[in-house]
Amino acid sequence: MQSPGHGISGQAVAHSRSARPVLAAPLLLAGLLVLLSAVAMPAGAAKKKASTNNTSSAKVYRWVDAEGTVHYSDQIPPEQAPADRQVLNQYGVPIRSEQGAMSQAELDAQKRAAAEREAARAAAERDSVLLSTYLSVDEIEELRNRRMELMQGQISLTENYLLSLNERREKLQKEASAFKPYSQDPEAEPIDAALAQELSDTLDSIALYEKTLLDTRIRQQRLVGEFDAAIARFKELKGL
Repeated sequence: MQSPGHGISGQAVAHSRSARPVLAAPLLLAGLLVLLSAVAMPAGAAKKKASTNNTSSAKVYRWVDAEGTVHYSDQIPPEQAPADRQVLNQYGVPIRSEQGAMSQAELDAQKRAAAEREAARAAAERDSVLLSTYLSVDEIEELRNRRMELMQGQISLTENYLLSLNERREKLQKEASAFKPYSQDPEAEPIDAALAQELSDTLDSIALYEKTLLDTRIRQQRLVGEFDAAIARFKELKGL
């Protein structure tokens, strides 16, 4: 006979915290679950279950819900998934604890905390590198100036090459203007394939080096900002 308030075979068993304490309840409930699960199944299934139990024990969970009620069951209902629980062995003794499923808000908070820890670690590492690399603000400024000179040299070379490319483009376009499709003369001959290819290649090169020039100038501006930030942080760390 099943006593009121006790559930078996997957149904949770709840005990109010205010109920009369029963010290042997976990042991009795766990034993009852194992015993009844073996008795209820057919002979063939029981034999198979007995074979399986040679290598693993029946698992019973114990958890407390949000209202303070203690539950025992061999399954966790979906609505109780967020609750932390204990896993009991066949003798009703806790053998380990399992964390309940986290809510979306908890997962988001965990991600934010991890991102903040990573940002703090990266900042500490940058500070360490800054202090171990430079001894003074003058050293940082000296390196900045050298880097700026190199980048300015790249910009000047690119500008000069673009100038020569544009001169070549003007020459090729003037030559191509006497041929179709550039000429308006209905009697004009089609442009020579070699001339058309050279003009196309020159236009492609101009577009490429104009992009390179723009990217270099952007990197130059970013470099100035990075060195300004490094100098400010160095002064802060050194108390200057």
